[in-house]
Amino acid sequence: MTTSAAPTITLTGISKSFPGVKALSGVSLALYPGEVTALVGENGAGKSTLVKVLTGIYQPEEGEITLSGQSTTFHSAHAALKAGITAIHQETVLFDELSVAENIFIGHQPRGRFGLIDWNAMYDGARDLLEKAGAKIDPKTRLRDLAIASRHMVAIARALSVDAQVVIMDEPTAALSHKEIAELYDLVDRLRAQGKAILFISHKFDEIFRIADRYTVFRDGQMVGEGLIRDTNEDDLVRRMVGRDIGLVFPKKQVEIGPPVLTVTGYSHPTEFDSIGFELRRGEILGFYGLVGAGRSEFMQALFGITKPSKGAIKIDGEVAVIRSPSEAVAKGIVYVPEERGRQGAVIGLPIFQNVTLPSLHRTSKNGFLRLAEEFKLAREYTSRLDLRAASLDQDVGTLSGGNQQKVVIAKWLATKPKVIILDEPTKGIDIGSKAAVHEFMGELAAQGLSVIMVSSEIPEILGMADRVIVMREGRIVGEFPRDGLTAEKLVRAAAGIGEAA
Repeated sequence: MTTSAAPTITLTGISKSFPGVKALSGVSLALYPGEVTALVGENGAGKSTLVKVLTGIYQPEEGEITLSGQSTTFHSAHAALKAGITAIHQETVLFDELSVAENIFIGHQPRGRFGLIDWNAMYDGARDLLEKAGAKIDPKTRLRDLAIASRHMVAIARALSVDAQVVIMDEPTAALSHKEIAELYDLVDRLRAQGKAILFISHKFDEIFRIADRYTVFRDGQMVGEGLIRDTNEDDLVRRMVGRDIGLVFPKKQVEIGPPVLTVTGYSHPTEFDSIGFELRRGEILGFYGLVGAGRSEFMQALFGITKPSKGAIKIDGEVAVIRSPSEAVAKGIVYVPEERGRQGAVIGLPIFQNVTLPSLHRTSKNGFLRLAEEFKLAREYTSRLDLRAASLDQDVGTLSGGNQQKVVIAKWLATKPKVIILDEPTKGIDIGSKAAVHEFMGELAAQGLSVIMVSSEIPEILGMADRVIVMREGRIVGEFPRDGLTAEKLVRAAAGIGEAA
């Protein structure tokens, strides 16, 4: 669908700089009523900075913003919200101790007589917004009692609680199940029908081609392409984004697979998984695939000593190993890069170099004293190999993009020189270029003899990188497939319980 209507909002010649970094350089963007514009680009391309300009968090140094034909300036986030600009972020800040309804209406609660909060109106309004978002959640529930996907739906309802002209969706499906993603698509279609101008930011091309009408491509802080989505294709977008062919996203190396490094037998948990057993060989990338609720992450956390199994045994290099804590796992050569990197992987508030060296302080200290030069040297070695994009290693890891935070977490564990590295959704929410860097480094690690377990929900990633794939469903292994002849259909049928697994 295209429209001849004037843009709802137009940004022209927008520039924004930070110390040592030109985040945006004369970029332009137009969002049209009743249309979805996909904003695509690598991490560090300037997408997040543009969103913060749109929502009043940052003020541009140059350029003009025009809203409904009138030149305007958003001096604050409140001013942007009042003007009808609302955003649904990948990692929205919510308040655990407040109810769902309080989170939705915080800052603009409905008021009754004497200016007091009208609780009934707030609960009714929250219930209506949640229904519009396709979520069946009691508005009186404490947020802390909700799963991650439900929290995300609350964030969506909060964004819809204002009468917005412009709706920004920044990686909105990152924490959602397949069913919830379908419901989000329906929501986008309803917003489009209501004449909302929608900016959709995603690294998933299937989503972009499913719901977008237009596209804009950023690279290195500049706008390098725009047009109608019907006039482009995946290969063209990748070339514009990163200047490389899509075939280089999965640079799989041919590696000679060695003897078993890790053997797992009968690993079970009372509620999460049962009778998990497999071998992982030296130099092998072993993929774990499954739908939401399959128990993959829960098993990996037990393997790393975060949770305790009810029974089962493991051997490392043929010797029985007992792992009761993450520190014991690291000591025995097993490390785990979690899916929730912001909450479980990185230490927000610490600089990059201290995040990287935290598990390896014995290598960067002498006689109980840390050696700063050694810390920087170790951090520089591993972050440079992962093509980390940051102003300096002194930069707070919390200021990095999601993809670069992921690289810091991976670098942190690789610096311990493990035998086995577990990567749980290693490229979740990161761009094509960063994915290619992670995949290339993954291949290099395997070539150097490291054994890799890759948990992924992205079928192209599984097919492109894994030497062998284990499929889980409802806490059990239901299929094991060699790389040769493996198809997306076989994986999905096994994960969904359709027909018989191999």
